[in-house]
Amino acid sequence: MTPDQLRETLNRFTQQKIVVVGDVMLDHFLWGKVSRISPEAPVPVVEITRESYFPGGAANVARNLRALGAAARIIGVLGKDEAGANLRNALAEQGIPTAGLIVDSTRPTTLKTRIVAHSQQVVRFDRESNGATSSSVQEQLFQNFSGEIAGANAVIFEDYAKGLFTQPLLGRMLAESRKAGLVTAADPNPRRVLDYQEITAITPNRPEAFAAAGVPYAEAIDDVLADEALQNVGSILLKKWKPQNLLVTLGEHGMCLFRPGKKPHYIPTVAQEVFDVSGAGDTVIAALTLALSTGVDPAEAAEISNHAAGVVVGKVGTATCSPAELVDSFARSGC
Repeated sequence: MTPDQLRETLNRFTQQKIVVVGDVMLDHFLWGKVSRISPEAPVPVVEITRESYFPGGAANVARNLRALGAAARIIGVLGKDEAGANLRNALAEQGIPTAGLIVDSTRPTTLKTRIVAHSQQVVRFDRESNGATSSSVQEQLFQNFSGEIAGANAVIFEDYAKGLFTQPLLGRMLAESRKAGLVTAADPNPRRVLDYQEITAITPNRPEAFAAAGVPYAEAIDDVLADEALQNVGSILLKKWKPQNLLVTLGEHGMCLFRPGKKPHYIPTVAQEVFDVSGAGDTVIAALTLALSTGVDPAEAAEISNHAAGVVVGKVGTATCSPAELVDSFARSGC
């Protein structure tokens, strides 16, 4: 992709409306420094200097879309609690409408608290419920979804196995999306693999791909295209889900794009430094889907998502990538 083509694509990003459906969360960061070990136990004492809140999970996908210039809409479930109110505020600050979020007083808002000292995560603790949402909440989610996809270009399904998705609900939403001619993308969860039949794009990481394929996990080798275990998993998932594009993310080994009837396409990582991989998968699916919604070739869309991920892993905390940072990343790699 030439610089002019990239800038033209980025300009089209601002014309796209993307609906994100999935498990929303609030990412809570406590930032501090360590200067001593506790006398009570062999653990560091973190002196907290500040705290911050960011949209997490499916809400972070919407945040990444917004950072890239798209109009983002979010469908999900909150608890009737302070974390839910904080998440609404965090989304509003990003310019993301929250009318599609449903309040369910029977469950808490998923809250992930991370303590970070000297740019390193010390510990994370979660407050959440993984139980399935009720049938009435499921129906309300579908009604909100049906309203939001009017005028949309794409839909992203983000399953973190927190109870929002059931197979019937996902099936109805996929059918509605196909009927509307929308690009569809999903980030699957290995703890509860759903059926994503005939989706436009799906973005598992290596462990998720092996789990979905029902194949024992095998460690990566440096030559991705010679990685027989990975290539076998790619073939299995193309037959299982029948996606147009299967993008397996491989961490420091980059990405591999599988498509029906085509040879696998390898994309080496462009990450310069890796400080924090939190939310990198959210960035990948946001950038990939957004690029596909503009009509970009899938291999080029995967390249864009790879550069976006390379930007965010170089930051601490749940981060996003801006269009300017994308342009700089492509320039550094000589594209």
